[in-house]
Amino acid sequence: MNKATSATEFKACLKAEMPAYGITLSKEALEGLARYFELLSVWNPRLHLVSFRSPEEFATRHALESLLLLKHLPQGAFIADVGSGGGLPIIPCLIARSDLRAVLVEAAKKKALFLREVLRETVAKEQAQVMAERFENVAPPNVDFITCRALEKFESMLPTLLKWAPAQSTMLLFGGEGLSSALDALGFEPARILAPNSTRRFLFILKRAGQL
Repeated sequence: MNKATSATEFKACLKAEMPAYGITLSKEALEGLARYFELLSVWNPRLHLVSFRSPEEFATRHALESLLLLKHLPQGAFIADVGSGGGLPIIPCLIARSDLRAVLVEAAKKKALFLREVLRETVAKEQAQVMAERFENVAPPNVDFITCRALEKFESMLPTLLKWAPAQSTMLLFGGEGLSSALDALGFEPARILAPNSTRRFLFILKRAGQL
């Protein structure tokens, strides 16, 4: 399958499935997401950014699940996305909402190059910047939200991430039962939102203030 056909199938799946996720995407957002998918498809064989088997799987399992964040991000929200890797969950959100601003924190230099390339081609320059560092080695930006979907050794790094997050921030974390158990073990009771078409993938919402 050529890249143009793949991007067309990806965009068609987004349009067909977005009602199930409670999401409405503009024509411009669909085009931007298709461009993101094209770039990811080029870089993925070298950098192993995201695991997926088809354009349809990337559309639902990755892009649309990431866009579940939108209903929890108010107008003008400022976000730190930790362990950005292939750009999930934050790049789809930035493409869909031009009012959002973000700092993407990614330790791997080559993945940071990919993120900068995607941002350059899909969103306004002032919307986002990439920080090519381990999050724990830099001061946390003064953000409203922390997002994270694929941080390496996520469960073991969770206490460090929670302590790193600014006191006023809200954590929006994607994970499964392992992350749920890790949060429980630390004494937290986050809201848990089950992803559509899944029995084990969740969005966890945790208010940082007053928890630590």
